[in-house]
Amino acid sequence: MPKESFLVNRIKSVGFALKGAFLLIRTEASIKIQVFIAIVMTAAGFYFEISNTEWISQIFAIALVLGIEGMNTAVEKISDFVQPEFDVKIGFIKDISAGAVMLVSIAAAIIGLIIYLPKIL
Repeated sequence: MPKESFLVNRIKSVGFALKGAFLLIRTEASIKIQVFIAIVMTAAGFYFEISNTEWISQIFAIALVLGIEGMNTAVEKISDFVQPEFDVKIGFIKDISAGAVMLVSIAAAIIGLIIYLPKIL
């Protein structure tokens, strides 16, 4: 079987990534909430005409929350596959993963407050 070209391989990789992103959004309630918040914040950015630097911060914060939320979901799915029954060690791993989501969500909320609080007040 001939080896695929670099370009064909990259196109397939993007396809797999898009499939994963759509599966995540379609099947996970927490991501649906995060995507809704991202849409609201994007609309707020246009409404308040935030600066380029503020857009960069906001986009980075949104991407970080969504990305870490996706990784948290992957950790949970792998953990459930490896050990379907309750296990203290798996629970510890899942708690750490959820904690990472919480930390980046708090940072994103602080970024949102820094950007929008002065505009609202």
